[in-house]
Amino acid sequence: MARPDLNLLVTLDVLLQEGNVTRAAERLRLSPSAMSRALARLRETTGDPLLVRAGRGLVRTPHALELVERVSRLVQDAEALLSPADTVDLGALSRTFTLRTSDGFVESFGPDLISSVLEQAPGVRLRFLQKTNTDAASLRDGTVDLEIGVAGENIREIHSEPVFRDRFVGVVRMGHPVTHTTITPKRYASGGHIRVSRRGLERGLVDQALTLAGLEREIVVVVGGFAAALALARASDLIATVPERQTRNLRNDLWTFPLPIPTPEVTVSMLWHPRLDVDPAHRWLRTCVRRLSGETDETVELPGSGLA
Repeated sequence: MARPDLNLLVTLDVLLQEGNVTRAAERLRLSPSAMSRALARLRETTGDPLLVRAGRGLVRTPHALELVERVSRLVQDAEALLSPADTVDLGALSRTFTLRTSDGFVESFGPDLISSVLEQAPGVRLRFLQKTNTDAASLRDGTVDLEIGVAGENIREIHSEPVFRDRFVGVVRMGHPVTHTTITPKRYASGGHIRVSRRGLERGLVDQALTLAGLEREIVVVVGGFAAALALARASDLIATVPERQTRNLRNDLWTFPLPIPTPEVTVSMLWHPRLDVDPAHRWLRTCVRRLSGETDETVELPGSGLA
């Protein structure tokens, strides 16, 4: 059996609504003869005359009357299916979003993000995964919906959007000897240091800046995350150097100071796969992240204040 021409559904819908070949032709911008040919095809396809002569007009057959609402719903559903999805009912949304971030982002921005999401969309759940590398495979295969961090150089088709800029600051325990002195480049470099590196590397942007100043710091320990670095700094005389904004809440009981050497800022971005670019729910999530973690006028207090 030949497959029916589904384009005839739109024609059938209009014909059943109008009950008139001429008016149906006008709505679809067809000639009356073209509409008459379409009606003949519909009669052949359905095995029913659909519209029959009654005086000077046409009336629907019983089968046509049964089809009116069904065909109308089918056409509306098809139009919705093939139209751009630009809205989402947040109150009815039931979905789990997986975000890959640093522990610092979760600590600093997670509570506000969760609160905002639950207020707008109670059926949404957030799942945070630790960012351990810059590989985009999890974005491509769909195991991660949104990544927040420093974009790698080789992200190819992955979409990215800068969210905020961050700068490095030094952190020590309260009462540390450096809290009572002027922190010069030499004094900073002479202390024992905690280095944060997911890949276990012992040199980074701060070390490059020190090299330009003719200095070198002693890396005592290398850890994989900001929280671990700050925990060690809290319990020792070691110096942790971490991004300011991403460790905001982690440093509440620690002493923070601006680095005495110029270091480049880092740009923290959102990254996602193109298949989610126009998804209304994902666009809403990106808006939430953008609004809650966007740029502010935060500044670091000068040494001696004891405040971050």
